[in-house]
Amino acid sequence: MGRILQVVGFQNSGKTTFVTEYIKACVEAHLKVGTIKHHGHGGASLHHDQQKDTGKHRQAGAHVSLVEGNGSFILSTDKLSLTLTQMIILYNMFELDVILVEGFKFERYPKVVLLRGEEDIDLLDKLENVCCILAGFPLPKIYSGKFRIYSNMYECINWLINTKAGEYIDNSNV
Repeated sequence: MGRILQVVGFQNSGKTTFVTEYIKACVEAHLKVGTIKHHGHGGASLHHDQQKDTGKHRQAGAHVSLVEGNGSFILSTDKLSLTLTQMIILYNMFELDVILVEGFKFERYPKVVLLRGEEDIDLLDKLENVCCILAGFPLPKIYSGKFRIYSNMYECINWLINTKAGEYIDNSNV
C-alpha cells in the first residue's frame, strides 16, 4: 500500500477544498489517491439509493451492499460501523499511493491541521502527529519552532507531495 495523511480542522476550515486540491496535485504527479471522509455532523450519512436494488437489499436486512458495473463500484451499509483502521485495510486491495483522510482528528496518523482563526489554536495542543499547519493568520512563535507552518495551500500541498509526507502503511502497521 502507500502512505496515509490526515487533513483535520474544525467545520468550515477548508478541509474539503484542501483535499480536493491535494487530489488534483496527486493526479498530476501520477499518484493513485483514495480518500476517507469522516461524516462528523451527527446522524448517518445519506444514501440516495433507497428505491434501487442496493437500498432494497439494505432495507431487507443486508449488513452491507455492493453494486458494480462497467468499472463503477459502490459499497454501502446501514448496519456496520468501521474504524479508520478497518477502512484502511479495505483500501489495501486498491494499491493506492496515497490515502487522504478528511477528519478523524484524534487518530494517530500524520496530520495537516487547518486553522480558521486564533480561536482554533488550542486544537494544536490536543492533537498528535502534526506534520504541518495551514493558517491564514500569524501563529504565536511557540508554534513556529514546533511545526512547519504554511499560509499558502499550494505551497503546503507541494511540500507534502515532494517530501512524501505521511505514514507509509502496509497490512503490518494498520
